[in-house]
Amino acid sequence: MSSQLQHSHRGRRSAISYLLLTVLMLGSGLMRVSPAGASTSHVGPEGVLIYNAPDLANSSTTRAGAGVDGISCRTLAKATSRYHIHAHVAVFVKGKILRLPAGVGITKPQLVEHYASGVFDDAGIYDCLYWLHTHTADGIIHVEAPAKQNFTLGQFFDIWNQPLSSTRVGPDHGKVTVFENGKRFVGDPRSVPLLSGAAIQLDVGNPVVPFKPFKYTVTGGCGEGTSSCKVTKS
Repeated sequence: MSSQLQHSHRGRRSAISYLLLTVLMLGSGLMRVSPAGASTSHVGPEGVLIYNAPDLANSSTTRAGAGVDGISCRTLAKATSRYHIHAHVAVFVKGKILRLPAGVGITKPQLVEHYASGVFDDAGIYDCLYWLHTHTADGIIHVEAPAKQNFTLGQFFDIWNQPLSSTRVGPDHGKVTVFENGKRFVGDPRSVPLLSGAAIQLDVGNPVVPFKPFKYTVTGGCGEGTSSCKVTKS
């Protein structure tokens, strides 16, 4: 067999092997087709998809522990939660998805746990955790408060110390279009309620990405002060 023919067979076998591997990964959930700006996604430590995309901003801008909008930052010793829900936030800037980073609402030094599925940021002995926070870069905002009350997206961004308005989301400027659970939200983006199981989408600038339904179930320990990710009925 000529070297050219051998090379052709090897190339064909490599292509077939790659296609089979891709199909297996897609079927197993290890790799998913993702929105614009994200090549792939994988299931993270909370059992929720994490997109391969840049973060909207760094979590290091989080407030240093002082109260924010009536929300306190609890230490590990006082980490009790009687009201626990989750909301998902997706951000598209000029049509491309950006992530909420892990560790928003957790002061330094954070406890960083490494799993095969990714990094999980949590409160350690020397820091504190705000009632509104993120553990991973999967877009899940955890609401873990001493008692049930109404919380908003604006409060989360205040804890993160990042801007949120009708013309700005974090460092990015442009007209902001908001969807919640598939419906267009009319009003100040800061007033979007953080409801149990909500799917919130923020579009900054153009093009405006049509609402993308996002179903999720948060699993795992959910961090210090909680025995599981079981949510409180709201």
